[in-house]
Amino acid sequence: MRNDNESFLGYTPNYFILLGVSDRPWLELPLFGVLLVSYVLAMLGNISIILVSKLDPQLQSPMYIFLSHLSFLDLCYTTTTVPQVQVNTGSSRKTISYGGCTVQYAVFHWLGCTECILLAAMALDRYVAICEPLRYAVIMHRTLCHQLVLVAWISGFGNSLVQVILTVPLPFCGQQVLNNFFCEVPAMIKLSCADTTVNGVTLSVLVAFFVPVPLGLILLSYGFIACAVLRIPSSTGRHKALGTCSSHLVVVSLFYLPAIYMYLQPPSSYPQEQGKFISLFYSIIIPTLNPFIYTLRNKDVKGALRRFPSKIWGLCGR
Repeated sequence: MRNDNESFLGYTPNYFILLGVSDRPWLELPLFGVLLVSYVLAMLGNISIILVSKLDPQLQSPMYIFLSHLSFLDLCYTTTTVPQVQVNTGSSRKTISYGGCTVQYAVFHWLGCTECILLAAMALDRYVAICEPLRYAVIMHRTLCHQLVLVAWISGFGNSLVQVILTVPLPFCGQQVLNNFFCEVPAMIKLSCADTTVNGVTLSVLVAFFVPVPLGLILLSYGFIACAVLRIPSSTGRHKALGTCSSHLVVVSLFYLPAIYMYLQPPSSYPQEQGKFISLFYSIIIPTLNPFIYTLRNKDVKGALRRFPSKIWGLCGR
């Protein structure tokens, strides 16, 4: 029981209820099956990409350093959210502890912002490969690649840390029902009974930095790439140049279009019903599709995957 002071000042609940698709119980079983299959495919696909990028000598270019980190990000995405969603979907008690909720939205936003910067770094890599091919090895050396990856991870962590510091003190005044599959900062801000102006402004400023700025750099890179491709005399050369970028463009589109819809608006207008399904798309569909996008459209990766069993057999036989 709470006393009157607690009711007036607000308090932090011990747990939150995640509605998911409780209002559509007929969706729970199909959703459980889809999530299970997608989760297995995401794990297998991304682990395979990481292993072949590390073990195959033909996949040691900077692009595959970025790709292996993207696959690791996708593994973390799925592991942070999907097991909890699976448990809640298959159970009548759809709860998550307050601590678990905090960890979940902290890691989710860390990974999301890291991916924004990483995709921009991958666009820079493609720009140098096509516009400065003779200087590619000099400019995109391994040290620079690792520095760019480190900047991406640190930047994402910094954003997440700010969000946690501002969100943890929020009171909820007995409100503990989240219309979502898992915990996210915009949903937590909207649920709070306190004045969340500072939270909303800070979130908007950080999102403006981590979404439009990297996207602008990506579009600028591809603008220069398009000009360079148009100057290539042969259609075969143009096709080959575009082929090296097509996978990245598809991944960028899948990632940024939902992000623009969800996060480039005030938390007070956060579309909970649509938002929860877009969040699910981020946490399971994109990590499942990314390995197949890069595999199906990349001859080097397909060749490495074909050689992969023999390499594993050779390592085991040592």
